[in-house]
Amino acid sequence: MEIESTIRDQINSHPILLYMKGNPNQPQCGFSARATQILMSCGQKFAYVDILSNPEIRANLPKVSDWPTFPQLFVDGELVGGSDIMTEMFESGELKKLLDESAAKREQSADA
Repeated sequence: MEIESTIRDQINSHPILLYMKGNPNQPQCGFSARATQILMSCGQKFAYVDILSNPEIRANLPKVSDWPTFPQLFVDGELVGGSDIMTEMFESGELKKLLDESAAKREQSADA
């Protein structure tokens, strides 16, 4: 249960969080590489967790998110999906809009 609490804390502590294989500079699978390219193209900062160096997270995240595959993108505590969904949303412009809205909310709360 402790690892699930850690995962929830990570998701809630980072407005844009990608669970991936490797890191953005050295992704360890094609899906993670695509996901990081998409996020970088959208222009918002994001946090990441390398599931390969965190086997407990890799084993337990699917239980928390109810999503079996990696990478997994969370925005404002909500699961967006994996690289296929990210690709579709990126191509339609929906992902950039979602990420920009998330950043705007953070700016507003920082100004308040």
